[in-house]
Amino acid sequence: MRAHRLVKASLSGLLLTVLCLPVQAQQPVAQPPTVSVLTFAPGEIYWQRFGHNALLLRDEASGRATVYNYGIFDFQQKNFFLNFARGQMLYQLDAEPLRRTLQLYRAEDRWIYEQRLALDEAQRREIAEFLQWNAQPENAQYRYDYFLSNCSTRVRDAIDRVLGGSLKAQLHGGQLSPATFRSEVTRLMSPDLPLAIGMDLGLGPKVDEPLDRWSHAFVPMSLMQSLREAKVADPETGLSKPLVEQEGWLYESDRIKEPEQAPNLLWPFLALGVISALAVLLLARARAKPVARITLALAGLMFYATASVFGLVMLAGWLLTDHWGMWSNQNLLLLNPLALLAIPVWAQAFRADWRPGPKAQRVVRIIALLAATASLIKLLPTAPMQNNAAWIALLLPVHAALFWVVLQLGRGLKAVAK
Repeated sequence: MRAHRLVKASLSGLLLTVLCLPVQAQQPVAQPPTVSVLTFAPGEIYWQRFGHNALLLRDEASGRATVYNYGIFDFQQKNFFLNFARGQMLYQLDAEPLRRTLQLYRAEDRWIYEQRLALDEAQRREIAEFLQWNAQPENAQYRYDYFLSNCSTRVRDAIDRVLGGSLKAQLHGGQLSPATFRSEVTRLMSPDLPLAIGMDLGLGPKVDEPLDRWSHAFVPMSLMQSLREAKVADPETGLSKPLVEQEGWLYESDRIKEPEQAPNLLWPFLALGVISALAVLLLARARAKPVARITLALAGLMFYATASVFGLVMLAGWLLTDHWGMWSNQNLLLLNPLALLAIPVWAQAFRADWRPGPKAQRVVRIIALLAATASLIKLLPTAPMQNNAAWIALLLPVHAALFWVVLQLGRGLKAVAK
């Protein structure tokens, strides 16, 4: 009797299990989240000048919205400033609720624009799984590069990954933009003009190649426009349709405006260079007067000291760092570390009886000829073209004037020594 009840109970349990199987099979599979790109306006702090973007995943069932942000860095990170100087910075991906992101950018009065992508279920599930994996602490860090691996290119690459490379196929190559890495850096950084000018000085010819839309996507606002123009295949019809299926403002503001173009430094720099050169020549002609002589000596010392310091920094950027944008900088011919050798020459210029000897003249001549080489390079068809005409216009006239003064004083011409 007991065995009979045991068998009966076992059969009942088995029957219940079998009956439940179809019910479990009919449970709806969770829908993957929708995927959007958020683009944020440039900010007022120098590292915010390029704008920003991130990926947004919205779970329609739970209402949960998570922002995946590739732009996180930490000043307290070990060796942060050393890594910054060496071009070996580490950034990381961070996930946070949309609510917190909206609060942050609204507080800074920076517009927020959402573009929802027309991805199918498999693509949305794939990007969600990838971002969840990428946001894990052991996977979150990545090697940052201003132009090739920043917050915007990481967003671009994540989208291209789930599209099987079709985004890159549309944006890579084709008609090139007149924009370059240099022009975009100086354009977006122009509200902080001294910083924009300094960055322009420190960048070499590798940043002067015209950009296609794929490379131009290092700027978040450019990626936003390229996504708007991109197409994907409709899985039902096979026809192409817009990649962005819906877009609009999450927060609108026009307080911080994106600069329209890079500052044109050529004519202001040319005027300043010519005026400075004329001032040197006039001081040389009047150097019999103590004030003119002292002013001329200080001008020469300051010019060559400044040239040597900037030259050493640019040389270190080329030889000792991974900042590839600084490599092969032709401005090294204009601001030359060899200018250190001219400092002892001009230290003698405070004396009324100063007559630079042949060695002093040779030093200044070599420095001036190297500066002239910066312009002669433009005539060589095989030389890499660097957009540094403004720096040539500023510095070459001063080099020429200082060399002429040393040469003429060395010859002891009365017209100069009056």
